[in-house]
Amino acid sequence: MAVLKHYQYDNGQHSVVGFRVGRFNLGINTTFIVYRIGNTLIDTGPTNQWKFIRRELDKVDVRQLLITHHHEDHAGNAGRIARLKQLMPLAPQQGREKIARGYPTPLLQKIIWGSPIPAQTEPLPLDFCLDDGTRVQAVHTPGHAKDLHCLFFPQQKYLFSGDMYISRSLKLLRADENLQQLMASLETLLALDFEVLFCPHNGIVEQGKQALQDKFDNLSKLCQQAAELKQQGDDEDLIMEKLLGPEDTLARLTRGNISKRNLIRQAIELG
Repeated sequence: MAVLKHYQYDNGQHSVVGFRVGRFNLGINTTFIVYRIGNTLIDTGPTNQWKFIRRELDKVDVRQLLITHHHEDHAGNAGRIARLKQLMPLAPQQGREKIARGYPTPLLQKIIWGSPIPAQTEPLPLDFCLDDGTRVQAVHTPGHAKDLHCLFFPQQKYLFSGDMYISRSLKLLRADENLQQLMASLETLLALDFEVLFCPHNGIVEQGKQALQDKFDNLSKLCQQAAELKQQGDDEDLIMEKLLGPEDTLARLTRGNISKRNLIRQAIELG
């Protein structure tokens, strides 16, 4: 499958461009947008889409690669891009070892994204400037992944959100995700002065801060409702069906690794 869509956002000073790729065009969770601001690339896209990603990168000057976290759709092509563009990727310190040695991935993720290819990186600074003087702050936002860092551009009021947004309503949770940390990270991001959010799955969200606030509010409400139903005597299964509906095919395909039950269980504890 070729590039599915091209994106561009321009605030009059700093233009952001991107392109969406994916082996399966089955919704935002099965496709990925690689963004570029100037000659800086944000994340790498999945390994099984490399031939399409390379065609796009061959057309442009890329001098820097910033990685938000180690997951295969975000960092899988780091080594290939490093060789193609003669650069050293920058990645969060907490995830550099996994990027360097590789790691096992569940079968469904391999089918959708491919397997990560080990790559060498240097540490992503927490506060730095691009070649043109544009300031970037890497904000640690664990919860989805221990090493996840969002990239905040304070002058442009841009936020490259990694996997912190995806949608306003969270319905599923991976077994290795931590809901308490995720909500704390959302609060960290909401304290920043940004307007436009660049999500590698959902796309460009111009009312980005409000969208992220909506996600936090929806999760807070879910936790409160789940705890109230638990106090009334409902078990996890009944609470899940009342608030999110019955478990779906994804939970069965992943053997519970990605499921509504994971979300409800942690929501009850936090409510």
